[in-house]
Amino acid sequence: MHYNCSQPDPNILEAETPVGLIRGHAYSVTRVKYVDIETPGRAGKIPLLRLRNPWGNEAEWNGPWSDKSPEWRFIPESEKEELGLTFDDDGEFWMSFKDFCSHFDRVEICNLNPDSLDPDECPEGCTKKWEMSVFEGEWVRGVTAGGCRNYLETFWKNPQYTVTLKDPDEGDAENKCTIIVALMQKNRRSQRHQGLECLTIGFAVYRLPDYGHVPKPLDVNFFKYNASVGRSQAFINLREVSARFKFEPGQYVIVPSTFDRDEEGEFLLRVFSEKSNNMAENDEEVGMGDVDDRVKEIAPNPEPADPVRDFFTRLAGADGEVDWQELKEILDYAMREEMAMRRGVAYDGGGGGQTTPPQEQSCLEQLLCALCAPICKEIGVDLQQVQAQQQQEQVHLNQPQPQELKGEGFSKDVCRSMIAMLDKDNSGGLGFDEFKSLWIDLRNWRAVFRLYDTEGRGAIPPQHLRDALHSAGYTVNAHVLNVLAHRYGSHDGYIQFDDFIMCAVRLKTMIANNEPLENLERELQNP
Repeated sequence: MHYNCSQPDPNILEAETPVGLIRGHAYSVTRVKYVDIETPGRAGKIPLLRLRNPWGNEAEWNGPWSDKSPEWRFIPESEKEELGLTFDDDGEFWMSFKDFCSHFDRVEICNLNPDSLDPDECPEGCTKKWEMSVFEGEWVRGVTAGGCRNYLETFWKNPQYTVTLKDPDEGDAENKCTIIVALMQKNRRSQRHQGLECLTIGFAVYRLPDYGHVPKPLDVNFFKYNASVGRSQAFINLREVSARFKFEPGQYVIVPSTFDRDEEGEFLLRVFSEKSNNMAENDEEVGMGDVDDRVKEIAPNPEPADPVRDFFTRLAGADGEVDWQELKEILDYAMREEMAMRRGVAYDGGGGGQTTPPQEQSCLEQLLCALCAPICKEIGVDLQQVQAQQQQEQVHLNQPQPQELKGEGFSKDVCRSMIAMLDKDNSGGLGFDEFKSLWIDLRNWRAVFRLYDTEGRGAIPPQHLRDALHSAGYTVNAHVLNVLAHRYGSHDGYIQFDDFIMCAVRLKTMIANNEPLENLERELQNP
């Protein structure tokens, strides 16, 4: 427990009171006890508290029951010995409950876990032990801050946790299981100086009738057609809300949330039960999946012709590799040239006859002509379909230049990260085979970006980040999703093209190398 002393001068943070207390200090209560007292006129018990000044020095309470105060002569020696009474300048002292109420104005009680109890100190005959499971989580705007059930379309985006109740309580006539769910929001007190108060929070509990045939995480359709079997009493702006339930054995999902969507905060979710509850995150495993068929249609995998190797060798030089600067030139040029083809601009290099490039054409341009030739042929075959699709996507196709191609092209950091992703021999460059693999990935990632740039602003909205990563062939859980949103999202949560490529590169590297999530979190703290 901690107690704040509020006297004397409110304008001085650490002013000392006449009775020796320091204003603004969080004193700790180290013991509370009814003490036997024997005076000449009467005998009985008096409630005393032992407190400790955090300074641990001679700054102590000097009123009744302080060190060496005359009141102690009425306490039997045996009682003093049991109290471990000492009179040292160590910041620890005793005072009466009455004086405590007069000099302190706020009490904060730490809620300890059941594991903190010493079995030797438990009352005789107390043999029941509660099982506890703990998970930390976060609500991130646009990503995992879905709000309460009133926001059906986004409620499912909140973090989800499963509990499995197998055995009913001992001696329970209804054969049910008791659980206590406690949701606490973290770090709000430390953010008060920023004007942030406690969020309005709560939770809902849903029964899973057939766990093997529901998606992970549960989607909007589940919450649309299934009612909750329990919930917090109310959504309220307290540091912690809790509720006690009795459920039949089975599997359940707990969904903690804020009342309004897009409210950011961290939380701690604890579940107590008489028997084991096997609590776990109800989410996907981080790993590789299938690339969306829509992406494959937009970005068919190119098959570079044999002459490309000759062009690449001439560009790369004697070492047969391109560094990050040469890679940037190639990729920037490739993106511009392919976009010219998609917009119907004349592009020579993919027709039926063999085309000889002009004398002034650089070897870089020759390389891209050869590399993009099969792509141009594929696009030419579907040209009528593309023209028909243009009528349905007039907003996007009327733009003179796609948003992702504006600016200075790929950044130095992105190019270096792409090389690091594929540079297995740590040479600092990419060989031709590595470059071909990278080009396929980039085409897919750019196709995904266009697919989810639903607002035409050259950025993916945060609510589409999980779907975009799915389409790119990655599965992520809420924890990883939150870290990626923090790391690569802008102040409004939107992910720009360069940042999305960086996100995809980093995620692929992490999965391929089986890196722990802590590495990505460390990058977030030290960008």
